[in-house]
Amino acid sequence: MYEFVTGPLVWLSFAIFFIGLIVRTVLYIKGLDWKLDRVTYSVNTSYGVRGAVRSIVFWLFPYGTHSWRNNPWLTFWVFLMHIGLLLTPVFLLGHNVLMRERLGISLWSMPDGVADFLTIAVIVSVIFLVLRRIALPEVRLMTTAYDYLLLAIAVAPFVTGFVAFHGAADYRFWIIAHVLSGEIFLVAIPLTKLSHFILFFLSRAQLGMDYGIKRGGMKNKGIAW
Repeated sequence: MYEFVTGPLVWLSFAIFFIGLIVRTVLYIKGLDWKLDRVTYSVNTSYGVRGAVRSIVFWLFPYGTHSWRNNPWLTFWVFLMHIGLLLTPVFLLGHNVLMRERLGISLWSMPDGVADFLTIAVIVSVIFLVLRRIALPEVRLMTTAYDYLLLAIAVAPFVTGFVAFHGAADYRFWIIAHVLSGEIFLVAIPLTKLSHFILFFLSRAQLGMDYGIKRGGMKNKGIAW
């Protein structure tokens, strides 16, 4: 079982992940209506690119926008969770050992203490987001079981990995559960709302181009607004 989930199933999961993200990107771009979406890539490219970069950069930094500053605690936990979600799988020592065995290459590995901190940060952040969805009526109204399932999918690799690493009684069970939950997470990213992994950049670029062009004095230059 272990050989299967760390072998063929890993390759299948990464294939779905990468191909799925490419498909989501192509579908997003093809779905743009050049008039309704008010994006003029070919005519006012310089204005648009500046607006796109500005939009992405400001939203990538905590408290870089009014929306982030208006919800300081939500911003803190959301950024903490995403930092852990991105850095821990890539720079975890165990993952790099596995990558060296399978591909013959590896990246820099973070110290175990840092990995533990980021893992706990992800788990605590998800707990906060769940409690927020339960406690705030305006958020609870828009929350479905699907949203809780996505949070569970995102946090499962961290819970199982933490338990496996810190002396679980049945290590083989927990390490298999860890690998499987990680693969489910990879597959879910392009197929669910977790696709904001890539759609965040596309949507922010689109909106940034729109505002960049308008603020650049392009509003009355023959564009069909």
